[in-house]
Amino acid sequence: MDINLPDVVAEVTKSFLAYQEAVDANDFATMNTLFWDSPNTVRFGPVGTLIGHAAISSYRKERKGRTTIKRILQNTVITTFGRDFAATNTETVRPGETGISRQSQCWIRTPQGWRIASAHVSDQPGA
Repeated sequence: MDINLPDVVAEVTKSFLAYQEAVDANDFATMNTLFWDSPNTVRFGPVGTLIGHAAISSYRKERKGRTTIKRILQNTVITTFGRDFAATNTETVRPGETGISRQSQCWIRTPQGWRIASAHVSDQPGA
C-alpha cells in the first residue's frame, strides 16, 4: 500500500482545510456536505455520540448561539493510505484561551469527493 502519495495528500489537505474553514465560519451547508451522507457515519464529541449523517446534520442545525470562531490549528498530521482512505489529526486553540481541542477524522474517497466517515472531537480544559 502506498502511504502519503503527494497528489492524494494534496486532495485530502484541501478537503480538510475546507472543513476547518467551514467550522470557523459556522457554515452548516459545507460541514454537512463534507460528512459522508450515510447512516454509517459517526461523530463522537463533547456533546455525545452521533450516528448517521442525519443525526450529525440535525445536531448542527439545532445548535443555538454559535457564530463564527477563530481557531489556530497546530500539530496537524495528515496520512493517506492508498488512494481512497486518509486519517487526519489536529489540535486547535483559540486566541486568548488555554484549552486545547483535539480532532481526528477518517476520510474516504467517494464519487462526490473526499468525505468524513468518522470524527472524534475532545476538549482539554485550560491548565
